[in-house]
Amino acid sequence: MLGGVGFWQIVERYDRALTKEELLNPEARRKPSAASGPLNYLLIGSDERPRQTSDDQRSDTIIIAHVPKGMDRAYLVSVPRDLLVQIPSAPNGYPGGTDKINAAFQAGGTDQGGTQLLSATLTNLTGLRFDGAALINFEGFKKVVDLLGGVRMCVDTEVRSIHTNAVFTPGCHEMNGAQALDFARQRYGLPGGDYDRQRHQQQLLRAIMERAGAADVVGNPVKLDQVLRAAGSALTVDTNGVPVESLAFSLRGLRSDQISGVQLPSYPEEGYGISYVRLDPSGDGLFAALRENRVREWAEANPRWVNRL
Repeated sequence: MLGGVGFWQIVERYDRALTKEELLNPEARRKPSAASGPLNYLLIGSDERPRQTSDDQRSDTIIIAHVPKGMDRAYLVSVPRDLLVQIPSAPNGYPGGTDKINAAFQAGGTDQGGTQLLSATLTNLTGLRFDGAALINFEGFKKVVDLLGGVRMCVDTEVRSIHTNAVFTPGCHEMNGAQALDFARQRYGLPGGDYDRQRHQQQLLRAIMERAGAADVVGNPVKLDQVLRAAGSALTVDTNGVPVESLAFSLRGLRSDQISGVQLPSYPEEGYGISYVRLDPSGDGLFAALRENRVREWAEANPRWVNRL
């Protein structure tokens, strides 16, 4: 087993390997505090990175990761990328306006500017301020999955990939990094469309954590170092001044079976030939629960919006 000193040495090396930027808009940033719950982290997923500008790129994945006080659970709240919102103005000259929420990432002009504008948009929408943020390159997570020996993903409905033409059949399958990412990117041909894609992305994040625990990565210093370095290369983070080792220590007891997926209460709508998603009135109740550390109670009272992972 990896001793305490060795573990913290590797965490320190991982901290140095991470790319760190100010991803949160000042208005979207919670006052820095110790890494103790409740915590709300903004996770933004993109398939292509690094780049200098975001003129041709929108965020494919937007997740609010909520860890309640007690740090014994985690909720992954997926925000539909087509959600119609009011985007504020940006320092690069973008005037603001009503658009799909993933347009905020593009309108910000750069990775950092995009995440700041997206975080400001979410704070205006939800009233929530964030404890940190991470920009995730899901392409980079292929290596993480492969180092873990693959992940177990369960398929409910047969779907053919529009990217690789691969067919994913119903049932639970062991997938390598390329397969898991390909599956998690699909939305066409699925009964729930983009809502199913959001659930599959939540499923993938949980599967990575589950396999890391099953493979006893923490107990294998060589494997742990490889996985952490691969993850570090796929992440740009804003820890809001909290050391990575403090956050890692606080979350050390969190297990994959304590992670729940949440669908933002919303519904699709067509207008002028364009597909949008509008917030359901009950969405304000979820936002209040996130702000007030009542997500567990909200989830129990609203099972229709809780995803089966």
